[in-house]
Amino acid sequence: MINRRTILALLLTAVTATAASPQTQPSDPLPSWNDGPAKTAIVDFVTRVTANGSPQFVPPVERIATFDNDGTLWTEQPVYFQLAFAVDRIKTLAPSHPEWRKKPAFKALLAGDIHRLAGASQKELLELLAAAHSGISTEEFARAVRDWTARARHPRFNRPYTELVYQPMLELLDYLRASGFKTFVVSGGGIEFMRPWMDKVYGIPPEQVVGSSGDVKFQMGPNGKPELMKLPAVEFVDDGPGKPVGINRFIGRRPIFAFGNSDGDLQMLQWTTAGEGARFAGIVHHTDAEREYAYDRQSRIGKLDKALDEATAKHWTVVDMKRDWKTIFPPAK
Repeated sequence: MINRRTILALLLTAVTATAASPQTQPSDPLPSWNDGPAKTAIVDFVTRVTANGSPQFVPPVERIATFDNDGTLWTEQPVYFQLAFAVDRIKTLAPSHPEWRKKPAFKALLAGDIHRLAGASQKELLELLAAAHSGISTEEFARAVRDWTARARHPRFNRPYTELVYQPMLELLDYLRASGFKTFVVSGGGIEFMRPWMDKVYGIPPEQVVGSSGDVKFQMGPNGKPELMKLPAVEFVDDGPGKPVGINRFIGRRPIFAFGNSDGDLQMLQWTTAGEGARFAGIVHHTDAEREYAYDRQSRIGKLDKALDEATAKHWTVVDMKRDWKTIFPPAK
């Protein structure tokens, strides 16, 4: 079950922020990466596991790469984007639900009353999330997500959220796929929220997205056609120790390459590097307040504390955003 403190922190922040064959590689497959230890470690690893005759050669079928999403492939500040979606959706639906005005937590959210929301119970907070994510079919929800990603803008950068993806990581995804890897997203975000746009943005199809999920129910719709309805109950939380569980359940192979950015990714990185043979674990460290954000150990969003210590102790690759990336986002469309 989702921890009450976690839900409260997310909602408070939201309110205040309202298998392929190897292809010919270009001379520099990672042009947005500065030369340095991080880029060298990535290219060296890919070369070692894909070169025929290499003692660390890995067959293409075993070249599984997993990536966290929030803070690893796109921005996660000042609030997880799915929470921004949830708050916007509650505000959009509120005129059709006058009964919400009688519920203190809903009233506080709609009014931006942070102090009142801080005193909400876990039951009230879960009710808020359920209102934004349930009661409609999975197809209707996907349409709502696509509509939101088309019109919503980030409060700082004034760009669509799906444009706030990291250009260096897009290049890395392409590089891995061109090297015979199969790339997966393994995220604590909702799977139904991620699937509608990830293929277009990352080149990762819906069946290669692993995420948290709520219960759904099969039923016959009013038009006599079958549909899946989203229910107000959590089925699986794909975060922290849930990530290796999700990988085992939905992918069925231990990754040889994994990237994250927070303590919520620690167990995925541990699980990846515990396997035999060549292994790679990477962490995106947010150090660039000017071009993006700078945060780690004390952040309520994307806290990087224990995973940073373990990365140092085990010599994982830590990407310093300010030092290692020439650019952060793709050019505006």
